Amino acid sequence: MTGPTLVLALCTLIWGLTFVVVKDALAASDAFTFLALRFSLGALACLLWARAAVLHRDVLSAGLVLGLVLFAGYAFQTFGLEGTSPSRSAFLTGLAVLGVPFVSWGLLGRAPAWTSVLGASVALAGLWRLTGFGVTEPLSRGDLLTLGCALAYAVHISLTEKVARAGASVALVAVQLATVAGLSALAVPLGTPRLEPTPAYWGAVAATGLIASALAISIQTWAQAHASAVRAAVIFSLEPVVAVVASTALGRERPGPSELVGGGLIVLGVLVSEVGGALRPHATRSPS
Repeated sequence: MTGPTLVLALCTLIWGLTFVVVKDALAASDAFTFLALRFSLGALACLLWARAAVLHRDVLSAGLVLGLVLFAGYAFQTFGLEGTSPSRSAFLTGLAVLGVPFVSWGLLGRAPAWTSVLGASVALAGLWRLTGFGVTEPLSRGDLLTLGCALAYAVHISLTEKVARAGASVALVAVQLATVAGLSALAVPLGTPRLEPTPAYWGAVAATGLIASALAISIQTWAQAHASAVRAAVIFSLEPVVAVVASTALGRERPGPSELVGGGLIVLGVLVSEVGGALRPHATRSPS
């Protein structure tokens, strides 16, 4: 395994484990307060590392746009976790990878390959098995919010594809995290502010802010500039598997047939979409 591949695998492991951490943290505070604290800490760490590099005009403009989209994704995901389980949230968030070819089609004029359409169809079958897709079982509010998160992440990944090769990944992430922190702080009064911190809560803020945000997003941005999008997508597809294993190991839930079959189909859809595209002769690099 190459360096970028190992880095992407590490990111996947970190993000998969944070679903349970965030779920627990939301018992001690409202979502926007948690996001403001988490991303303020992450932004501070990146700013201390990047320093003057964040003042570059291109870094500021690109980071601001990416930060707006990232805020939408994390807000949808965090609120979604209030009404769905960690494993369901992880599986639904995984649909972002399938959405990338279609979002890129709209943003960059790149039409999706037939393998992407096939993969999306398999993943939709998994989504139906996982949630009932509003037929056998109505979609919960948490499920719908998490689907919004998946769409935001697809946009974020598509936009990151172009800027990742420009370098200054830590500076770019610093602006992103600062944007998310500022927007989260401004949004706190819109909800019901609540903060009853415990040592475990501050541990969650530190872990998600420093490790899952500052570290993981920085090295992900670096890795996507050195590894193919297909390789990144395949590795990221394992994130929900990590979340299910962690949640089950901690005794938080016991996945039943619907979760196992539905989640497996979503992961299969990701693999069909991204790996299938790599097998086409002269395939162009797809977004990661």
